Amino acid sequence: MITRELLLLGGGAGVGKSSVGWEVSHVLRARGTAHCLVEGDYLDQIHPAPADDPHRTRITERNLAAVWANYAALGQHRLVYTNTVSVLEAPMIRRAVGPGDVRATLVLLTASEATTRERLARREIGSQLAPHIERSLAMARRLDADAPPGTVRIATDGRSVEDIAHEVVRVTGW
Repeated sequence: MITRELLLLGGGAGVGKSSVGWEVSHVLRARGTAHCLVEGDYLDQIHPAPADDPHRTRITERNLAAVWANYAALGQHRLVYTNTVSVLEAPMIRRAVGPGDVRATLVLLTASEATTRERLARREIGSQLAPHIERSLAMARRLDADAPPGTVRIATDGRSVEDIAHEVVRVTGW
């Protein structure tokens, strides 16, 4: 049986998870490395949240399992998965890709408070900017404190998306 390989990209809002995930996919395509990319934020977009799943973890797991089954049926065994808390949800993600051998690389993207504020100010408009910044900074602190042992931290301040993506790919060994 082929070992499934996961790259879990996590980090607070504004660190560059989505941009880096897309660039990692580009780097892997250019190398001819088979993989699939899932933006985890899209797996739990339901309102209201199910009463028995207020944090939407079970719906995320079910949706990821369904998407992964389709990719696996096509012979895929590498998943690039981006989501704020992906490094904390590694056990759930492992369950979603099914039993057997799974090797996961957990990468926590980081950015300084100044960088986070500047990036979010560029993309957020309206009344939710300040609360969004505060939530992002609080989440970054939680992720830093609670990330499992072995999580690789990669700073994104002052770096190009291309440079960060190449470092991420090096970390995976893909």
